[in-house]
This record gives sequence, structure tokens and C-alpha cells, in this order.
Amino acid sequence: MKYLILGGGPAGLTVANQLLRQGETSFILLEKEQEAGGLCRSREVDGSPLDIGGGHFLDVRRPKVNQFLFSFMEETEWDLYCRDSRIHIGGKEIGHPIEANLWQLDIQTQVEYLKSIATAGCNLDKPMPKDFVEWIYWKFGARLAEDYMLPYNQKMFSEKLEELGTYWLEKLPNVSFEETLWSCLERKAKGKQPAHTWFYYPKRYGYGEVWKRMGEAVEKHISFGVDVESIDFTTRIVNDFYKADHIITTIPWTSFRRLDGMPEVLQEKINRLKYTSVQIAYKKEKLATDAHWIYIPDMKMPYHRILVRHNFCPNSKGYWTETNMEREGGKQEKDIFGNVYAYPLNTIEKPQIMSELLSWCKNRRVYGLGRWGEWEHYNSDVTVEKALRLVEGFYEG
Repeated sequence: MKYLILGGGPAGLTVANQLLRQGETSFILLEKEQEAGGLCRSREVDGSPLDIGGGHFLDVRRPKVNQFLFSFMEETEWDLYCRDSRIHIGGKEIGHPIEANLWQLDIQTQVEYLKSIATAGCNLDKPMPKDFVEWIYWKFGARLAEDYMLPYNQKMFSEKLEELGTYWLEKLPNVSFEETLWSCLERKAKGKQPAHTWFYYPKRYGYGEVWKRMGEAVEKHISFGVDVESIDFTTRIVNDFYKADHIITTIPWTSFRRLDGMPEVLQEKINRLKYTSVQIAYKKEKLATDAHWIYIPDMKMPYHRILVRHNFCPNSKGYWTETNMEREGGKQEKDIFGNVYAYPLNTIEKPQIMSELLSWCKNRRVYGLGRWGEWEHYNSDVTVEKALRLVEGFYEG
């Protein structure tokens, strides 16, 4: 065939549908599961949809992406929400980000956190460190680092913090002491709004519905239940059976058992890529909060995030938790869903590895795409945008 797509998540589905819209029919998509959607799949649990890969929403900031997705699931089928995310800290639930909402805490705690921010390296014009843990202290100061940022990140990324770089954090604004002080004095949030300030979520379904429909639109070109084990880069043959002019891989590089024709030194570098696994557990209780999701830095609680389903999924009840599998032991029970590949980690050496890997593969007409193909923590809207650009590049080229 002309194109072979590995993986039926948002990246692979976007490529497949865009190829079909260009009039291309010589392509096949291989998907390990029996359904499309990848990390964005949904299940019906307790009478309502639950997103088994964690919290996924459609951001409003990319109109071209939204219009593309609305062509499968009309805009009238989505609700628009203003993000309400919170942090559970010091026995209270306060707004996110923490530096803009310290005023919701008692006066003594506000003073202590303000002192922490005032003495943070970013407010003393000290150079940004390369070590992730040092960066947290540099960004927030000791008190906020130890009460919130360090425990939360330890829960999310396990004990791998020392392996993380800071290159992916360079675009974040400094935690301004002046803006934080003014927010406390005026008792309202100041500064830059967090990501996903506005987002769409389906009215009647889980987030997996749009990807399900995208799978149905190209179902004649999908082979389900195919575990991709190998790529031969010399012949561009996958699993010793599927041959293509171009291969687009959206699956984790560390999941391949054979990468024939790839230099051993590059394969060894792939083995140094890191990721975390999470499990999603449903709880049927109704929480007394208006938040859409809540961050939990308390080390006594196993999970690091709560998604309050009844506040964004109409006519539903309960909530679900997201927990690093290393903390929970990978339980397999009713209404618990495991995701071995959840988040790619931004380790110190990752940029160099991926730059070398993607360049080498592209020269052989194999293209890494999306969260796992590029080993980047992309949200689904970013993934769709990059997939559309890739297909445009094929036709412009």
C-alpha cells in the first residue's frame, strides 16, 4: 500500500481520515485493540460514560482542529465549559494555579507562602537550573515546593524526578511575587490563565465518542487486533507482512520487539526513553464541589488527580481517580482501567534521542507522530493539528 498507519488513537485516526478526504484509498491502519480511540476511549460505567485513559477534553484554542472534529461530531453535540480546576492542600480546596489563589487560604499560610515566592530563585534573578527538582525550588521557593509541587510530581512521576529535565518548562511564566501579593490583597486571581481555560465536552457521550466515529468513517481501512511487533526499515515491512511506501507510527517506540535495519546504538537509546503508567478508578460517590478536576498533593492519598464526572458529564454521577500504577500496584478490579503507556517522561536526554531517532526514520520514510511517536506529552488537540500538518506535507511534497 502507499501508507501504513500504526496505532488507532487521535493521531492515527486523523491521518487516516485526512488521507481518505484527499481521495487516497491505498492505506491501512493497524490497531492492537478491538476499537479505535487509544487513550481517549470511553466506557459506560454506572449508567454514564467514563474516559478510561484519564481526563481528556477538547481545548478551544485551535479552531481548525475543532472544525475538523466537528465534522464527525457536530458542535451542537458538545457543551462548552469554563475550566474550574482546584488543588486540595492544607485541608482546603483552592483554585488553580496555586500562586494566583493563595488568598483562599488563611492569613498565616498566605504569609508563609508569599515569603516562599519572594525568596524563589526566579524572583531573585538567579539562572534557571537544569535539574527538575532544583527548578521547582527556583520557581516556587522552599515552602510551596515541599507542600505542593514536589509531592504532586512524585505521585505523578514516581521517584523519577531526578531524571527529568527542565527544557520543557522554559516557556512557563515566572511565579511573580508582585502579582501573587496583589492577588492576596485584592482576593482575586491575577496573572496568566492556565491551559484549557475553556474546553468542550460531549453532551451525551464520553470523549471517546468522537474518536469512535472517526474510526467508523475509515473502518474499511482498519485492521483491529493487530499487535505491531516489528518494522524493517530497509524494506518498510511491518510484522513481516505489511509493506508500504510510507509508514506513520503513533505507537510507543519501546513497545517494538524488533526494529530491523536500525543501528544498535539508536535502539539502545530508545530503551532509555521513560514513561509512566496510570490506572483510572471509578467512585460512585457525589462530591460536594463544583470543580471539574482536583489535584491532590497529599502523599497519604494514592491518587494524584480527581476528575469530577458529575460536573462536566451531564446526567452522570460519581468521579474517577488517576493514580500512578507504581503507587497502586496495578490493581485489576471492576471499574478500574489500566494504561501502561500514559505519559511520556521529559527526561534530560530525551530531546537528543528523539531528534536523532525521528531524523533517521524520516530519511527512510517512517514518521513518528503524536504523543508516543514523538514522545511528547501532547493533548489530543495538538496531536490532531500535527497529524493534519503531516498529511498536508505529503501532498505538498
